[in-house]
Amino acid sequence: MSSGNGHVHIFFLPGVGAGHMIPMVEMAKVVFAQGVIATIVTTPLNEHSVSKTIGTCSKINILHIKFPPGEAGIPAITSLTMIPQVLKAYGLLQEPLEQLLSAYNPDCLVSDAFFTWATNSAAKFDIPRLVLHGSEPFVIPNLPDEIKMTRMQLPDLAKTNEQSDYINKLLKVVIEAEERSYGAVVNSFYELEKDYADYYRKVLGRKAWHIGPLSLWNRDNIEESVYRGKESSIAENDCLKWLDSKKPNSVVYICFGSIVNLTESQLLEIAMRLEVSGQHFIWVVRRSKNKEEEKEEWLPEGFEKRMEGKGLIIRGWAPQVLILDHEAVGVFVTHCGWNSTLEGVAAGVSMVAWPVSADHFNNEKLITDVLKIGVSVGVQKCVGLEGDRINREALEKALKRIMVGDEAEEIRSRAKAFAKLARRAVKEGGSSFSDLNDLIEELGARRLKHNQLKVLKRNSM
Repeated sequence: MSSGNGHVHIFFLPGVGAGHMIPMVEMAKVVFAQGVIATIVTTPLNEHSVSKTIGTCSKINILHIKFPPGEAGIPAITSLTMIPQVLKAYGLLQEPLEQLLSAYNPDCLVSDAFFTWATNSAAKFDIPRLVLHGSEPFVIPNLPDEIKMTRMQLPDLAKTNEQSDYINKLLKVVIEAEERSYGAVVNSFYELEKDYADYYRKVLGRKAWHIGPLSLWNRDNIEESVYRGKESSIAENDCLKWLDSKKPNSVVYICFGSIVNLTESQLLEIAMRLEVSGQHFIWVVRRSKNKEEEKEEWLPEGFEKRMEGKGLIIRGWAPQVLILDHEAVGVFVTHCGWNSTLEGVAAGVSMVAWPVSADHFNNEKLITDVLKIGVSVGVQKCVGLEGDRINREALEKALKRIMVGDEAEEIRSRAKAFAKLARRAVKEGGSSFSDLNDLIEELGARRLKHNQLKVLKRNSM
């Protein structure tokens, strides 16, 4: 990076939930490594998760936002019906954040898109606000690729019903706030979505810097890969030892992210299909095992004993980046959340797309139709956070299709090629490296210009 940027100061305001918090904190780590002063603003409830994700970057500042008296804090999202409650809580953060902006006078505010008031707050102090995005956000018409989706696959929030009216109005506010913001930073890389990146910048006329995959900037630090977001439910040595015993590209990794909550009957069906498929697997399940109970209803009786050595179940949080990077993992069964999608791309693994909600169906189309690095499990409908049911043999068929035969080899080859492009992007001279450098340079130049104007104004008085 060029010199002279050491005093640029960026504030980061992540949203709740691991999927929003992790990339924001990773961006803070990336700019800090380039000589920028990074400050993460969070609530006391989320400080532990932020600290774990920061890892060895102990000089990154963490500031607390205190809630007004009587407020318990931002709730965790366990269903889509809780979103209005969360967004209402977000509004309580505006005044305390503005107090911090006034006190610290940073050069830039990077915030989650759903802090819609952040554009106005930053403008009060003449500070540019950047929105952190995953993939390029678009409405389906006029895309560079022909993407076909049914109405049933649209997110619940985009459908017309009483419950979603509030959210639809809010989404308009989110878009308007973003259009008035300074620009967007995108957790993606140009070579992955170049047509969409060009469309966003040239057709929509918005500033955007593609600086991802953020998970790749610090990929060599195993400890930090384990503690991204939360403490892992399995020791990394145990996980790696199990994977080391398997052949390359032989393990299926199944994980549905941090908020998807499949029903017990769906989990039972997955277990049965995994057993029938005969594949080696690591399966991450958001269920805790009660030691006092001999049987878990979502598992076939004796399943773990029969799968001993062939399958590994992780109940809780898994070191996903560490697992995906292992040569034994050949397929990733994913809900198509953007963090998971990009981590799969960066690792070069083929994917089985099992979208559930939100932007998952859009990302599924990117995986299967545009990049052609995965296959669909065949989900037809967006159904909240619990997901839609699929045909009984769908998972088994998808795994066979993506692991055996000429098509599987072609998919794997394309996935490996995109992984090479991703790693090249974050190295010196790569597209993401250059975009990050350009962003820091622009903020540094803006800071210098403002300081000069202050001096001129002071001298003229």
